[in-house]
Amino acid sequence: MAEPAKLVSAITESVSAIPGLVWAFRLHGDGSAEPLPIDQPIEFSHDGRLWLHFNLTDTRARPWIAASQLPPLARELLLSNDTFQQLHVIDHCVYGVFSDLVRDIDSATEDTAFLRFAMTERLLISGRHQALCSADATRRVLEGGYRVDNVAHLLEKIVDEVADTLDRMADKLGQEIDDIEERILADDVKPEMRRNLGRLRRTCVRLHRQLTGLRALFHRLDQKNTDHLAPGLRIQAGKLAQRLDGLDHDIVELRERSRLLEEELRFKNEEESNQHLHTLSIVTTLLLPPTLITGIFGMNTKGLPLTDVETGFLWAAGLMASSIGAAYLFMRRTGIFK
Repeated sequence: MAEPAKLVSAITESVSAIPGLVWAFRLHGDGSAEPLPIDQPIEFSHDGRLWLHFNLTDTRARPWIAASQLPPLARELLLSNDTFQQLHVIDHCVYGVFSDLVRDIDSATEDTAFLRFAMTERLLISGRHQALCSADATRRVLEGGYRVDNVAHLLEKIVDEVADTLDRMADKLGQEIDDIEERILADDVKPEMRRNLGRLRRTCVRLHRQLTGLRALFHRLDQKNTDHLAPGLRIQAGKLAQRLDGLDHDIVELRERSRLLEEELRFKNEEESNQHLHTLSIVTTLLLPPTLITGIFGMNTKGLPLTDVETGFLWAAGLMASSIGAAYLFMRRTGIFK
């Protein structure tokens, strides 16, 4: 296994700008972060630790990562297309993949993508194929003066930003569910509400799936013996897992609320449909007797009553009205109108 000082030995020979970089930071001993220009060579022998964040869709970045002296398994994972969350610990290196929400121009979307990383005691290399919320948020807080003691603390901050993004998404989902619940209780039911509830429930399921995988990573890491790792690589897995557990509990509650509201909305729709059918049945029953009378007088047979009476039409109309009244009284008596 390569020594920590040798893990970036090939990288230190770089004399030109690193291809495919999205941003780079140098973490100084006092915890401050210095943003580095990505269009100029980066000095690796300088005091401090580095965070290099790559756009993995840039084909120029792949040879550079493949030529680095990171452990082979870490390099393979950075360059792979694995779409499941994982976290591995070997001597002098921690590497893995975890999911995050895709970032739009000004906000998070409901789509997920994956952040890949490998870190040694003095270097954190991360990469993504799509813009992600957690990495960008971490960049902004570093630029705002946030201090990190080591690369493990930096990775914890990235995971913490993942949780913050999901927390804000959960708040947004909860507000939408609250609005729909208020409208259901006020009997202000609209056709699009069931479709919106389905979308909200689907989003909760996806977030729960994401959190389940992320929680499992840090629970397993918390149970491992990481005493052999350098202090700068020891992640506070238990603390992260505890926060993710609470967040997942909130997401599951939102999912169950959306499911129950879907059922309540379906019951209301069924009740409304039954009411319409009941009204239609009453109207049909009231019209049956006059329809029968109309049919009788419409027969082309001899001996029909009232055919020779000048007021025959009025008598027939009276019979039809009387039959409607009789049917109405019958239904009132039998409780059909209740």
